[in-house]
Formats: sequence, structure tokens, C-alpha cells
Amino acid sequence: MKSDHTKLPYVGVGLRHAHYHDALTTPVDIDFVEVHAENFMAQGGATPSYLQKVSEHYPISLHCTALGLGSARTMPPSMLANLQALISNVNPMLVSDHACYTWSHWMNKPVHLGDLLPITFTESALKVFAENVDELQQKLQRQILIENLSNYIQFSDQDMSETEFLVRLTELSGCGLLIDLNNILVSAHNLSVESQEDYANAWLNDITPSVVKEIHLAGHTKAGQGELAIDDHSHPVSPDCWHLYRFAIARFGAVPTLVEWDNNLPDWQTLVGQARLAKDIARDTLTANIG
Repeated sequence: MKSDHTKLPYVGVGLRHAHYHDALTTPVDIDFVEVHAENFMAQGGATPSYLQKVSEHYPISLHCTALGLGSARTMPPSMLANLQALISNVNPMLVSDHACYTWSHWMNKPVHLGDLLPITFTESALKVFAENVDELQQKLQRQILIENLSNYIQFSDQDMSETEFLVRLTELSGCGLLIDLNNILVSAHNLSVESQEDYANAWLNDITPSVVKEIHLAGHTKAGQGELAIDDHSHPVSPDCWHLYRFAIARFGAVPTLVEWDNNLPDWQTLVGQARLAKDIARDTLTANIG
């Protein structure tokens, strides 16, 4: 399938604490930075001031990790208020979270469960998720993006595939999708599929191109046969992920792209180099498709 896009995607990097100083003192030719929203929700102190300064150098994407929109019990009102304030302060280009649940209640109090917990791909879970996403988008007055998780377990009582669930979520709620290519590859390994490339390509082919609003790239620690692969973001983008990125850009066009690197962090210039490589690959792929 040839892309209709002739422009290049915006390409950015995940901004982590180790690079805070460099991001301000040695600006580089990246298109945006992404931060974890919860790290900047506190009122007062140094972090909101820092993020405001960063926003003067780069557009900001807010990537949430604790909204838990697949939860039957949603986030407390205080978290929503903090998110609304953060969005108002930095006017992010994108806001995203994950296809997961994270909230429950204990003794009539909200309890965060401490991780991105998987949801079952059932009609009932879809209904809850879509209603929560719709409600949040109405309160924020903007679209949010939902990211696919890495799979570590398989549920037996599911009504649909992961890709069908995500596409139907966009149809019911109007949200967009953030497609994490590394997560697809981690899932392929953990599901012990015969061909990880075929699995990943088929996964992407099941997604409606118009709903894809962002792509994540990352690397992870390789696991042996029969071992569980973990999405630890501790390595450069893997060759398999770069290969899948070419396929994704050819299918989805010039989608904003982010390089994630969270553990064993490199220096700032090495991280930025990964973003430049992503733009080069996108340019080559889109040019080839137009030709």
C-alpha cells in the first residue's frame, strides 16, 4: 500500500531526568519531546517551572501512565484536575495513555495498583473503556491516544483480538491510537509465534490507518527461547523494530514518531541520533512509496 503523505513525520524523544539539563542548554533539531505527565502534576516546586522552560524550546507530548481508562473505577477527581491544569499550562501537541487498568477501590477509597495491568478483550471491557475515554475527552475537550501494551499473559475468555478491540475503541469513543512497535515485537516473542515479522505485519494490517496518530520506537533486552521478554526500554531501537517501522510508515504515512529509552540511558546526543535515524528511515520509505 502506497502512502499519500509527502511530508516527513515529526520525530521526538522521551525526555528523562538525566537529560533535563542538556535539553535546555544544547537544543537540537528534534521536533518534540515527550514527558510522563504524572511527573509534572505537582503544584509548585521546580518541575512545573522546568517543563515550562522546555516548552519554549520544543513542543510537548504528554504521555500518561496512571489514568487507567480500562478500570471499572476511574481515577480520582484530584488527578483529573491536575491533568487539566498541566494541559492548560503546556498546551501539548498530543496526550496519551495505555490500554490497561490501574485503579480499584478499597474501603471506599481509590487505590492505584502500581502497574499497567492488562484488560480482557471482551464486549463488557470495551464498553467500560469506551465510556471512560469518551468522558475524559469531553472533560479535556481534546482527543487522547491509547497505546497497545506488551503481552505477558493470555486470557482464555476473550471475545475479540487485540487489534479488533483497539479499532472498535476508536470507533466508539473517537480516540486515536498510539502504536508501540516494540510492544508488538515483545508480544510476538512472548506468544511464541512462528514468525514474529509475520505476526507484527498482520497486527499492523488489522489497524485502520486513519486512527493511528503516533508511533513509539524502542529497544528491549533480548530473551531466549522460552524466556519472557520484558519491555524495559533499555537498549537502542532494535533492527527488528526499525524494520517494522518501515512497514508502519509505508502503511500509516507521516505519523509523529517517538524514540523511548528509559533504562541504561545513553548521552543526550546518542538519543537524539536515534531520532535522526528515524527521520532518515521515514524519508527513505515515503520517497520509495511515492516513486
